[in-house]
Amino acid sequence: MIHMKKVTLLFFLMFLTTASFSQGMISLFGRANDFFDLLSQQKFTEAQAFFDTNMQAKVPATELEKLWTELNKRYGKFESAAAVQGKNQGEYFSVIIDAKFANDTESFIMGFDKTEKIVGFFLKPKSTAATYLNPAYADTTLYSSKEIYVTTPGHSLVGMLTTPKKATNYPIVVLVHGSGPSDMDETVGPNKPFKDLAAGLAAKGIASIRYVKRTMIYSGEFGGVFTVKEETVDDAVAAVALASTLPGIDKKEIYLFGHSLGGMLAPKIATLAPSLKGLILAAAPARKFADLMAEQSQYLYDLSKDTSQIVKKQLTDALKEVEKSRITQIGSMKPDSSILGIPVSYWVDLNNYNQVETAKKLNKRMLIFQGAHDFQVGTADFEAWKTALGKKSNVTLKLYPDLNHLLSSQLEKGSVLQYQQAASVSETLINDIVAWIKQK
Repeated sequence: MIHMKKVTLLFFLMFLTTASFSQGMISLFGRANDFFDLLSQQKFTEAQAFFDTNMQAKVPATELEKLWTELNKRYGKFESAAAVQGKNQGEYFSVIIDAKFANDTESFIMGFDKTEKIVGFFLKPKSTAATYLNPAYADTTLYSSKEIYVTTPGHSLVGMLTTPKKATNYPIVVLVHGSGPSDMDETVGPNKPFKDLAAGLAAKGIASIRYVKRTMIYSGEFGGVFTVKEETVDDAVAAVALASTLPGIDKKEIYLFGHSLGGMLAPKIATLAPSLKGLILAAAPARKFADLMAEQSQYLYDLSKDTSQIVKKQLTDALKEVEKSRITQIGSMKPDSSILGIPVSYWVDLNNYNQVETAKKLNKRMLIFQGAHDFQVGTADFEAWKTALGKKSNVTLKLYPDLNHLLSSQLEKGSVLQYQQAASVSETLINDIVAWIKQK
């Protein structure tokens, strides 16, 4: 099959932290679907015109026809295709398409350049990666789960309510995701941090609500002007309201667990959800996103040990783009114009929010923790939280020397490759959260 041009790991990782789909990504979804429509109609010359110059030279329409014929022989007659996932990868964009054939469903990866021309098209290998590990603390005899829906006007997000079987009048925790589209388990590779947390908490008498993030279900809404209100805040507030209506829970013991961006926004959410008893800030940035992205880029550059001029220039260019995201006023720009694939409206809103100062004004209980092996949010953030809130009686802070960004114990700091290995959320961490919630 045909492979996409090389894209450096540096760029790929840096963009993992960005928040959502740009208008360009939505357009690429349409381009990918149109490409498969042309193939299904046997319009190979028209489909080949989607390629960039390099690809057109390598893959004439006759070769594309042979490829399509072979796919239909191997998997049965083609039935339908749908773009399901997209990522900004520096100079390029990748889109994953699930194609349904009569005998099987196969996934394809398509690479696009900035002019929306296809620079790569290949069959996505069947995953040989590690599969999800059910944590030892996930004792299903101690808890049960049922489907729920977190609703706001025009939106309905499927979720899961996990409750202890051997408890009454129990606390409940609402789990709020980090950046980017995410399912209810906050799945990354074979890891499912929110599923682990729900199981660990419920086995020890604490219920939880987790739900699919709006950016995954309603991605089409995130092509123009939006802010963290639409991305995260509104649904978190609705989930807290839902928690207060559920039978069996202690309405005075509702907590919010915010991971990464969710932790950064937790103080804002708390100002809109007065029924919350407390907040748990997990790997929560205390600094601006630009600081984190610059730090990540430099860390990954150093980790790569690639000192070639090309990679140095890529780092320099990336840091210049990151600096543009520090904008605090829209000014003469259009609100939907983008920086790093995210609208200016988003950056201005986020940069004018001070999570540390907002947290200072709260009189709710707060547990703030950070893993020292987290390369996405650093110990500098933890120290900033500690400096600002460490002397407050309502705040507990803890640094875990072995935890990474997915809250699992690791031997080293590493990179995103670590996320492709199955590891459960630390049981020590879960026990500490349970003890903190139950502390009177």
